[in-house]
Amino acid sequence: MSERMAIVGLGYADIRSCTPGISYKELMYEAATRAYDDAGINPRKQVDSFISVSEDFWEGTSIFDEYVPDQLGAALRPVHTVCGDGLQALSCAAMLIETGQAQIVAVEGHSKHSDMCTPHHIHQLAFDPIYHRPLGAHPQHLAGLEMARFLHESENTREHCGLVVQKNRRNALKNPRSVYGSDLSLQDILDAEPTFTPMGVLDAAQPADGAFVVVVAAERRAKALSTHPVWIRGYGWCTETPAVDSRSWGEAAYARLAAHQAYRMAKITAPARELDFAEVDDSFSYKELQHLEALDICPQGAAGAWLQAGITQTGGEFPVNVSGGSLGVGYFLEASGLMRLTEAVLQLRGQAGAVQLPAVRRGLVQSWRNLPTTTGCVVILERADGRE
Repeated sequence: MSERMAIVGLGYADIRSCTPGISYKELMYEAATRAYDDAGINPRKQVDSFISVSEDFWEGTSIFDEYVPDQLGAALRPVHTVCGDGLQALSCAAMLIETGQAQIVAVEGHSKHSDMCTPHHIHQLAFDPIYHRPLGAHPQHLAGLEMARFLHESENTREHCGLVVQKNRRNALKNPRSVYGSDLSLQDILDAEPTFTPMGVLDAAQPADGAFVVVVAAERRAKALSTHPVWIRGYGWCTETPAVDSRSWGEAAYARLAAHQAYRMAKITAPARELDFAEVDDSFSYKELQHLEALDICPQGAAGAWLQAGITQTGGEFPVNVSGGSLGVGYFLEASGLMRLTEAVLQLRGQAGAVQLPAVRRGLVQSWRNLPTTTGCVVILERADGRE
């Protein structure tokens, strides 16, 4: 990278399953205020550009960046919206800094999922309007089909997917930023109400409300602002074919290609040895296993065996989703990537509380934009006292 950069500010609003008495603007303001206080900056004077990550369909209005300046301290300042995942917005912030367009950028993402009565109807708008949307199928039928294909092509099993749910929900019990922590037996998960074979109701992450803001700064400004900057060592993103008919059903090709880009930038050749932990997308239970294999963290077909052997547990050799992931913390629409980023930054700062891992130096954050997309992002982070 031509210009090194770091995350110097972090803020999030209280995370809940439902926030009937709070508007999205209030959630954004709370997260932004905390992030600017954490970075020790005045947004009106020191932030050069602001990015909001949202999808107009979720918000119920168009040109959403017109609704964000006031609560972000961005009135009459450069603001734009990324209609994608939060890590895609972080990548945009990195490029603004790399190209010299900005020295400090604020990135915001939020979810007011509880305001939606029929979110699956909104999801259907992402399907092909001629061939697929008229079928009227619930969007999660794709997850059931993909899960079945993934399990058929790999050595992972339905029980391994249940262990992902068990692990992440138990991890979330220790995380005060989570909504869905619980102590479930494997049989509880396997016997849960079926949805789309072979998936059950507990295999899907449940929605949550919240907001997240991160402040990214170029190296010179980062060192002046923060005593504990978290460096962005590499990032990459990829969109595979948007067509349901021609995508790779047995693997997450988007995650593999995005990871290769991030690894090249960070000069990583052996992810499982050079990284200390990962926060990966687990919007559905099988996705954690599929993503770990696509990221080359474990051999193809071995993710379930790694979990069963304890390698990806909190006390294992390569902890995955110690925060609880989306299955335990909650699903935040386009802000889900920023939720994972928040958890990873807290880990590297040593501020993760009861879910803190010992002596972590470098971590990976991975996101997926959810059904029916094949869009994903990967970011490599390193704490301030790591390799310079």
